[in-house]
Amino acid sequence: MSKDSSHGCPEYAQLSRRHFLGLTSGLAVAASIPTWLPQVVFAQEENSSRDVLVSIFLRGAADGLSLCVPFGEDAYYRHRPTLAVPRPGGPATGSVIDLDGFFGFPPAMAPLLPAFQDGKLAMVHACGLDSPTRSHFNAMHFVEVGAANPPASLTTGWLGRHLMATAPTLQDGLLRAVGIGFGLPRVLVGGPRTLPVSDLATFGLTGDPDTTAQRRAAIEALYAAAPDPLRAAAENTSRTIDLLQRIDFAGYQPSGGAVYPDDAFGSSLAATAALIKAQVGVEAVALDAVGWDTHAAQAPVGGRMAAVMASFAGGIGALYQDLDSGGAQRVTVVAMTEFGRNAFENASGGTDHGHGSVMFVLGSHVAGGRVVRDWPGLEEDQLYEGQDLQVTIDYRDVLVEILTKRLGNPDIRSVFADEGYLPQDRGIMAL
Repeated sequence: MSKDSSHGCPEYAQLSRRHFLGLTSGLAVAASIPTWLPQVVFAQEENSSRDVLVSIFLRGAADGLSLCVPFGEDAYYRHRPTLAVPRPGGPATGSVIDLDGFFGFPPAMAPLLPAFQDGKLAMVHACGLDSPTRSHFNAMHFVEVGAANPPASLTTGWLGRHLMATAPTLQDGLLRAVGIGFGLPRVLVGGPRTLPVSDLATFGLTGDPDTTAQRRAAIEALYAAAPDPLRAAAENTSRTIDLLQRIDFAGYQPSGGAVYPDDAFGSSLAATAALIKAQVGVEAVALDAVGWDTHAAQAPVGGRMAAVMASFAGGIGALYQDLDSGGAQRVTVVAMTEFGRNAFENASGGTDHGHGSVMFVLGSHVAGGRVVRDWPGLEEDQLYEGQDLQVTIDYRDVLVEILTKRLGNPDIRSVFADEGYLPQDRGIMAL
């Protein structure tokens, strides 16, 4: 739990504890820093030109009206007299950075300007889940399984089902997807050759490093006599440890002068870049950016939310600079949240659970440099239930474009089977 958890709602605090405590079993993580090793690039030929997908979940319900500010809306300033980010060009400090004459970034999001100006970053606004739920738990589940009203039998994630429905890009690759965290994110559940890893630099057996080799040999001998699938799983785990330890995550040097934030999110993104550049056949990486449950003391300029946004934007901006200058351009990054925040600020200087929010899509084949929207407006008669930004773009429309245009999967129904869902092409991704 972060020291800021008191500003979030009890449900999210409980959910965060459950996520941490309930998902820590399974794969062990080494306690020591690995030996300094040179970076290894595996020169195995892939059978596909599909992109690697980096999926980022902004857990806690990120306020899209602060992440991408509709400064052209007078109602935004009426609804948020103390939380609104000042209009661009005014005398106030911390003014909006104008993107297109209507939307802009708060100052904390400035690290994303180069990608936006290069036409490689698009924001999709008034976007989200077409569900009335205001429960973090339910909304996260719905978004990650890819259905607005999923049956109880649907337990696999949309990205896991994509991996099930497609051949691996590297036929003999050990690892198709990684969830960076203490447990496998729901979005990857069901994916073959998919592992949760809390720290890529220290993946291995826990315990005394002086006895690691002996303990590992004993474990391998024990499982060598076991029937499948136990034997195969043990062999794959052992080989995966070897694979990851051949990559110098601890000594990784980003390309192009990129500097990742000195926090958990920045470290995870730097490790993601190292993993992608190693070319070991990884097709997807899922990770979280946390701290978005801003019921009190939100402060999008110079305060608590500003710090969270600076970490997010700084991390994504560094990843873009690193991969773009390092030649790893077949990568698409998508960032989404479970729902947005109320259009009105509350008495505690924060915002309560809302509806529509914003998605971020980054990559060399993104038709970016714009805010994609079917803007519903923020006047009270335009708001969802009189209080929230409407959802006018289904978040799955964005994911379908990524699947079909960048991940080589035309079988949309194998991933998103919701009856009545008809995807619309929003022109966000290029082939």
